[in-house]
Amino acid sequence: MTDIEGLCEPRFAAVRETLAEVLGTYDGGASAAVYLDGEPVVDIWGGYADGDRRAGWERDTLTCVNSTSKNMTALCALILADRGELDPAAPVAAYWPEFAAAGKENVLVRHVLSHTAGLPDLSGPTAVEQLYDWESVTAGLAAQAPEWEPGTAAGYHALTFGFLVGEIVRRITGRSLGEFFAEEVAEPLGADFHIGLSAEHDRRVAPLVPPPSLTDEYTAGAPLGPDGTRRKYTGAAVRVRDVNSVAWRRAQIPAVNGFGNARSVALVQSVLANHGSAGGVRLLSSRGCEPAWQEVFSGEDRVLRTPMSWTTGFGKFGNTFGWGGWGGSLVASDPGARMTVAYVMNRMLDRDQQEDNRGMEIVMAAYSGLR
Repeated sequence: MTDIEGLCEPRFAAVRETLAEVLGTYDGGASAAVYLDGEPVVDIWGGYADGDRRAGWERDTLTCVNSTSKNMTALCALILADRGELDPAAPVAAYWPEFAAAGKENVLVRHVLSHTAGLPDLSGPTAVEQLYDWESVTAGLAAQAPEWEPGTAAGYHALTFGFLVGEIVRRITGRSLGEFFAEEVAEPLGADFHIGLSAEHDRRVAPLVPPPSLTDEYTAGAPLGPDGTRRKYTGAAVRVRDVNSVAWRRAQIPAVNGFGNARSVALVQSVLANHGSAGGVRLLSSRGCEPAWQEVFSGEDRVLRTPMSWTTGFGKFGNTFGWGGWGGSLVASDPGARMTVAYVMNRMLDRDQQEDNRGMEIVMAAYSGLR
């Protein structure tokens, strides 16, 4: 069993035990956190922050959480909506006039947030380095035609989600998504989460470790469909080595390049589970949180090739909402229980090779503490 450090209230001992078992089985390092009523009841970590098992995972270790970042980006949009500065039912072009090109005049903000805008892929960039040019990528999206009639179908917007939401936020506030998040979310909460990581934090970063038997050339690819084939994709292929690069840390790709740990992920998302506030800090009204768990689309997702329920910015799973990232990170919130659970790790698993239930095991262990 791996040694686990940190805070864990006795009734949530199963979370500590589960994290120890996970790290004992899969190696690497990880953190897990549970927030209840906007306050921490579990904040634990263990294992190694590097693949060579030389550096231990510390309390302030950060790592890239990949698509778990989408939860943070969606929260920024909900905050603006709650303030009356953003209308989810308005056309995107109301805030971003150039976006009306190529038949997108009827694409609504809620289509973008619910993965139903018909823009699941970037048609321009073919190299990861091109993703670092915000103006070029968003100009390309503005000129791009949708793959389907917006609102009629869903298809996971893996990279485009962050550029689309981020540009809407920029047009409204004059700030990048990373700047808005830092000033309006992370700073008030005291959350150690970053979209666009500055050099001062580099020493704390735990690089992602590829799945067993794979190298840092391992690529985030489209999932296998029921027929054993993948959806055709010709865009930029993101590798583990890209995610571990300095250029990736400095860039803002709000769908996928947030850096944090379980504590910061759970703290931020507990604002929504706790109906607008966490740690005595209110970011939005109780009503402003409701779109996070109200279903917007239910049906087959054309990219994920599985039935999905999407809300305004999140995946919906029964009474919970949230989303996970490539390799295994995860956050799930339950507004009924006012609980948020997060799991952040550096050892990746490949779903094509084996099931990855680590995050869900942490979530289920947290529920055992509510009984």
